[in-house]
Amino acid sequence: MSTMTLRQVGVHVSIAGSFVHAFDRARERGCDCFQIFTKNPRGWKAKPIEKPDSDAFIHESEQFRPGTVYAHISYLPNLAGDNSAMYEKSVDALRMELDRCQALHIPYLITHLGHAGDDRAHGRARVVQAIDTALEGREPGTMLLLENTAGEKHSVGSTIEDIGDVFGRCEEQNRIGMCFDTCHAFAAGYDLRTPELVGQVADQIQDTIGLTSVHVIHLNDAKGDLGSGLDRHEHIGMGTLGVPGIRSVLMHPGFRNIPCICETPVDDRRGDADNIRVVRELMRMR
Repeated sequence: MSTMTLRQVGVHVSIAGSFVHAFDRARERGCDCFQIFTKNPRGWKAKPIEKPDSDAFIHESEQFRPGTVYAHISYLPNLAGDNSAMYEKSVDALRMELDRCQALHIPYLITHLGHAGDDRAHGRARVVQAIDTALEGREPGTMLLLENTAGEKHSVGSTIEDIGDVFGRCEEQNRIGMCFDTCHAFAAGYDLRTPELVGQVADQIQDTIGLTSVHVIHLNDAKGDLGSGLDRHEHIGMGTLGVPGIRSVLMHPGFRNIPCICETPVDDRRGDADNIRVVRELMRMR
């Protein structure tokens, strides 16, 4: 594992071949923390996790500490939807993802809230019901993190108020937190390009759920303009947030020690290790 700083920085890595390969890939990229899918994110089904695989993953996790491992729910579930069959399938998927995280001793599972029709309040109520149902009867161990989305039409969770409403109405608030995505926030209309503007957004989070409820930052630059609703991530410092915006987030006192996961492109301009290096350089700038 790389030398630890006050803030952990990492990327999303693959589990192809074996769960434990994620640790090798994380180390190769210089990660202090990392994120995985525990299954194919484009399918509903998943192979059961065999005990030798979970034991090996847990052992590697202990060696990786104090680095944090995060899991992200797959792309298909819609916790805010009105279609009964799809909703039940989505709640079952959330249950399964929580079970898989518990088996691997992964402390955090990140989820989007989903899409509703024109009645977003009803969509939020459906999300609350889904979370309460999924957590009911489960031993504590994995915290569910609600990720803000980019402001796409009918999306639930693109505003801090949406996150706060769901958070405040769930029965087990001590088992729920937030994942703050910078690209999504900017695309949804939250300007983060100066320290003062970041401070205003941080104040809104503090007033709504408390900054201590933010357990990871998806640190992504953006390809779209402010309020564009475009969920397109860009390399750190190369997008519309740019170096000033990314650094303003990194240096805000309320965000300063929260682990960061970069979900940035891998192309001929940069790879994962390069984006981690740039983040660390920005953290060292005066």
